[in-house]
Amino acid sequence: MASAAEQLASNLNFAAFAKAEDLKKRIWFTLGALLVYRLGTYIPLPGINPDAFAQAFSQQSAGVLGMFNMFAGGAVERMAIFALGIMPYISASIIMQLMTSVVPSLEALKKEGEQGRKVINQYTRYGTVLLAIVQAYGISIGLESGNGIVTDPGLFFRITAVITLVGGTMFLMWLGEQITARGIGNGISLIIFAGIVAGLPGAISGTLELGRTGALSTGIILGVIVLAVVVIGVIVFFERAQRRLLIQYPKRQVGNRMFQGDTSHLPLKLNTAGVIPPIFASSLLLLPATVAGFSATTEMPAWASTMLAALGHGQPLYMFLYAAMIAFFAFFYTAIVFNPKDTADQLKKHSGFIPGYRPGERTAEYIDYVLTRITVVGAIYLVLVCLMPEFLISATGVPFYLGGTSLLIVVSVTLDTVAQVQGHLIAHQYEGLIKKSKLRGGKRGR
Repeated sequence: MASAAEQLASNLNFAAFAKAEDLKKRIWFTLGALLVYRLGTYIPLPGINPDAFAQAFSQQSAGVLGMFNMFAGGAVERMAIFALGIMPYISASIIMQLMTSVVPSLEALKKEGEQGRKVINQYTRYGTVLLAIVQAYGISIGLESGNGIVTDPGLFFRITAVITLVGGTMFLMWLGEQITARGIGNGISLIIFAGIVAGLPGAISGTLELGRTGALSTGIILGVIVLAVVVIGVIVFFERAQRRLLIQYPKRQVGNRMFQGDTSHLPLKLNTAGVIPPIFASSLLLLPATVAGFSATTEMPAWASTMLAALGHGQPLYMFLYAAMIAFFAFFYTAIVFNPKDTADQLKKHSGFIPGYRPGERTAEYIDYVLTRITVVGAIYLVLVCLMPEFLISATGVPFYLGGTSLLIVVSVTLDTVAQVQGHLIAHQYEGLIKKSKLRGGKRGR
């Protein structure tokens, strides 16, 4: 027999959505906040010559700036006030997660519950400001080194650029928190999602135009579409895939009656690390090309030019290092965000156990063993999803970057947002059932 939650989920329809006023308000708030974000990506940084910067950016778009521009919804290409995007906050969050695993005081804060999380979140905000200041100052120096990009270079431009870019990042961080609290879905993820999706219509129309003029064959365009659909299906399957470990609880005696012990499952995601491994791997591999582009005025040593050419898109060394880094960060980040020992201690605290394994250390070893095996599959999945577009780009010369990282983010955020919408609808229907039962009870009492 299906559970009540499953029955309610199967009965979700447009009528239920129309009656969920709170959900509609949350959706409208989310759309309004994302509209504000999109408008900010078109407000240019003061003191910039747009034409000169556009010419300079076209020469650097193959580096890490191209990836940041994709995540920032084109704000880097236009050097807008949101050019830094939300990436400093994500970097600060990852750094704090790493530090909570190695710094005892932060680890103790993490275990304090809600109050500890508030303190860690505050540290993350401070780290975001620091990273944003460093990145904004670096951008201002890089802009001044360009030929005619800054109309009036000097200390005043650097100060205004740092204040504007850091203020844009802090506003996006606040906006993401507001979406999470008052909207639907994870605000930070939705901001990145909106930035990626905003560039898709232009890229698709440009590709179709190349097909119309004969620059790209119809077979290549159809192959790109088929590959995108296949990759999306693979991502949906693997992102929802779980290994469930059976958890049993002992029998309970209440008075003279003996109750059978309950059973539940401990879900372990196949891809616990999410999209962090490909983001880290891409950033590290594209960094040399970006640094070389900014230092184009100086003569580069022969060995550096050879290494830079070997790290280009589609080159064997680039593919090998990209795959190796994705696999490494998949294991590394999984070890950071999931601690088998803490999970085993929580099970032992609540009298739960895995059949055949003694609570405590033996349970932790078994969970770690299972997690390592499924992470191998998850790492292979990430490598294949991220390398297939790379092979496509190098083999066919598709003019836009159909990145596995961007597809991972778009599909993952969509699945998470849909799940939250369904959760709100289920909660709304539960509230309706409770109100009806109270009304019936009141009528019977009369």
